[in-house]
Amino acid sequence: MIRVLIADDQPTVRRSLRTFLELDGDIKVIAEASNGREAVDRALALRPDVVLMDVRMPGGDGITATARLAGPDAENPIPVVVITTFDLDEYVFGALENGAAGFLLKDTDPAHLTLAVRAAAAGDGLVSPSVTARVIREFARRKPPTTPTAPLPELTAREQDVLAALADGLSNAEIAGALFVEVGTVKTHVSRIIAKLGVRDRVQAVIWAHQNPHWNLDSETRRR
Repeated sequence: MIRVLIADDQPTVRRSLRTFLELDGDIKVIAEASNGREAVDRALALRPDVVLMDVRMPGGDGITATARLAGPDAENPIPVVVITTFDLDEYVFGALENGAAGFLLKDTDPAHLTLAVRAAAAGDGLVSPSVTARVIREFARRKPPTTPTAPLPELTAREQDVLAALADGLSNAEIAGALFVEVGTVKTHVSRIIAKLGVRDRVQAVIWAHQNPHWNLDSETRRR
């Protein structure tokens, strides 16, 4: 059973998210919060498997809460999935920088919401496919890439292909179809990429790829 805490200042949104999630027999909403401070307190007390976090809430924003629960300074991180509107506000980028496992639109379909929760609980990240490319481009624009001062990770030819597909916002199943391999093989490559890049999850790997465009500039040489 995947245990979820929902943090949103709008009761109607919380009810809708709860209804969608609990249609799945393996997901249970164990608590709700109306602001970031309350979300942190309840999450630390209850230790849910996943927190769904709104970013704009009076009385405690979602970015600060995300940093406390999932950021680099969190002693025992709890996966956080940010839920937001279509507006690509700066809070979303702050949440990603502070450890969010991904983000979704509030009007996402129930199947994708469930998939995001399952991915976060499994230690993966998931970004809504309808906004992936736009968000990553904006994220990269706000934080211009710089020439690396340390050696780039040694990715195999196939790992480079998978990372490029991740950067384009493809799911594991879509990558498997494009590369004519099994989904399990893609998952193995993704795990190895995450380890080599030294990042937490696939979302951070995508951000890394866009912030470090030099990783594949000499791909032909590195494939030899």
